[in-house]
Amino acid sequence: MAQVNGNYLKLKAGYLFPEIGRRVKAFSEANPTAPIIRLGIGDVTEPLPEACRTAMKGAIDEMGTREGFHGYGPEQGYLWLREAIAKNDFQARGCSITAEEIFVSDGSKCDSSNILDILGEGNRIAVTDPVYPVYVDSNVMAGRTGDADDAGRYGGLTYLPITAANGFTAEIPTEKVDLIYLCFPNNPTGAVATKAQLQAWVDYARANDALILFDAAYEAFIQDPELPHSIYEIEGARECAIEFRSFSKNAGFTGTRCALTVVPRGLMGTAANGERVELWALWNRRQCTKFNGVSYIVQRGAEAVYSPEGQAQVQALVAFYMQNAAIIRRELTSAGIQVYGGEQAPYVWLKTPENLDSWGFFDHLLGKAHVVGTPGSGFGAAGEGYFRLSAFNSRENVEEAMGRIRAL
Repeated sequence: MAQVNGNYLKLKAGYLFPEIGRRVKAFSEANPTAPIIRLGIGDVTEPLPEACRTAMKGAIDEMGTREGFHGYGPEQGYLWLREAIAKNDFQARGCSITAEEIFVSDGSKCDSSNILDILGEGNRIAVTDPVYPVYVDSNVMAGRTGDADDAGRYGGLTYLPITAANGFTAEIPTEKVDLIYLCFPNNPTGAVATKAQLQAWVDYARANDALILFDAAYEAFIQDPELPHSIYEIEGARECAIEFRSFSKNAGFTGTRCALTVVPRGLMGTAANGERVELWALWNRRQCTKFNGVSYIVQRGAEAVYSPEGQAQVQALVAFYMQNAAIIRRELTSAGIQVYGGEQAPYVWLKTPENLDSWGFFDHLLGKAHVVGTPGSGFGAAGEGYFRLSAFNSRENVEEAMGRIRAL
C-alpha cells in the first residue's frame, strides 16, 4: 500500500476556510430559509473591470484564428505583461525591478507555498501570529516544523505575536532566523508598515543573511501616500527579499487567476556545502519544470489593468471596497466594538465582545445575525479573542450585515 506524507497528519484540524464552509453548510441545512451574508473569505464580488473583459474577449477571438492562436506560452509569463508590471508597479515607484525578474503565475497563494521548493529544510522560519494560514500549513506539509503544541504552535517556527498591545507591529527577532514571512497590508489584521519599519526588517535580514518573503497582495488598498507599496522601495531589499503580488483583489481576478512573484537577479542563497547560489535561477528552473504558465487570454486581461481605462476602473473597485470597510468600521464602533484595520486594507479586525472566544463569536454571529466572518484563532494562537470581517461584498449586503450586528 502506498505510504502517505505523514507531515499532513500534523496539520491542526482542517484548513481554516474549508472549516468555515463546513460550519456554514451545516447551519444552512438546518436553517434553509436563513438569509446568510458572507463576510468571511476574502473573495471579491464585483464584476471584472470592463477593460479586462474587453481584452479577454479580444484574446478569445484571436485564439479562434490560425494567425492569432497561442499554445504553450513562456512559463515566466509573456514579456509584454511582465514589462507592463515592471514599469507601472515597480519602476514608477522608484524600484529597480526589471521584466526579467517578474514571474507571472496563477496565484500568490500558490507561489508563497511553492517557493519552498527552492529553499532548504534546515531554515529557521519566522511568522507573525496571527498569520495567513498558508505560510504555516505549507511549511508543515513540507516537513519543516515538527509537531504542534496544545496552543497550535509548531516547534520549528518562531512566532512573532502582533496584538493591540504592540500596535500590531511584530518586533524584530532576538534570535537568528533564516526565512521571514511578512504581509503588508496585513492579512488578517489590516495593519500596515512604514518605510522605517520595513527598513529595520531589511537591515536585520542583510545582517543575518536571511530571506524575507514579502506578501504585497493588498498593496493597492493603501490610502496613505507615505506608506510603501513594495519591499523594493526599501534600500537593500533586492539583496534579501522575494515579493508576491496578485491581480485577485485589486482587479477582481479571483476567478480568473493571475499573480506574480518578483525574484531579483543577484539574490543569493547558500547550498549545504556553503556555495552561494542565485535564487532566480532556481525559481526559473522550478517554474519551467512544474508550471505551464497562465493562459494567454487571462494575461491579456491582466495587461489591460495598466491601460488608462483599466487603471481608472481598478481604482474605482478599490475605492468601493474601502468604502465598505469604512461602513463596517463606523457601524461596529457605534455598536461599542473595538475595531482595527480597515483604513489601509479591505479587512476589519475586531475584538470579540463580552469575552467571547473567536469560534464562539463566529457561532453567535452565524446563529443570531446570519453573518459569516473569520475567527481570529484560525490565524494563530495570538488571534484568539479577535475576529476578521471582509469588505469584499455588495454595498447592500454590507449595510444589511452591519444592521443585523448592531441589532444584537
